[in-house]
This record gives sequence, structure tokens and C-alpha cells, in this order.
Amino acid sequence: MNVIILDAENCVEIEPGGKPMKYMLMFYLNQTEFNSRTDPKTRDAFWGSFLPYLRAVREAGIFAGGAGLEPPDTATSLRILDGTRLVQDGPFAETKEQLGGYFLIDVPDLDAALEWAARYPAGPGGGV
Repeated sequence: MNVIILDAENCVEIEPGGKPMKYMLMFYLNQTEFNSRTDPKTRDAFWGSFLPYLRAVREAGIFAGGAGLEPPDTATSLRILDGTRLVQDGPFAETKEQLGGYFLIDVPDLDAALEWAARYPAGPGGGV
């Protein structure tokens, strides 16, 4: 099976094994952890554990992109139903955890991606 690779410049079809895979690490946080990113009482602890992880990913030379995300209540969702746009303020689904951000990493295989995911300093309600 061929794979379609999309990036900002082009869309390329490649043969299996023709290019290293990039993996997305998606960081899920419960509401308390999500709020701890900006809460003056807890943000130092949050960033104190997260920033060393970010540095390690960058120093390993595998960081290919990433971003932190805004709180779910700032979202706008779009669905198309019978050709009509349905725009909804806020997240589409009610959940107990939020996607707080992501890294795109360039590693040789799934095992390497899982090793980096396991190093993420997730709180008790978080995950990758």
C-alpha cells in the first residue's frame, strides 16, 4: 500500500518504507491540568515539568513541529450536513479531557515514538 504524505508545499505518494514516518504526540489534559498552564498558583509546577521534556525532544533532534492549544471553550466547530454548514461555538463533543497541544516528531519507528510518549510528564488525569 502506498502512503500519501501531505505537507505545506506538496502532496507526494511514496512506496512503503520510502521515507521515515513522523509521529504526532497529542497531549491530553483534564480540566484541572489544562487550567494549571496559566493559573498563577500552579503554572510554575506545570511548566517546570513540561519544559525539560520539550528541551529533551529538541536536543534529540526529533522535533518537527508542535503547538499548545487554546481552551476548548474558545473553539468553533464546523460540520457539513446535506450541503449546509453548521457552525457551533465551543467544542463539538463534551469530554472530560482536552487536547492541550501536540508535537510532531521525526523518529525511525513506532517503538521510538512510544518511548518519547512515555517520557511525557503527564499528570494523573493526562495522557499522550
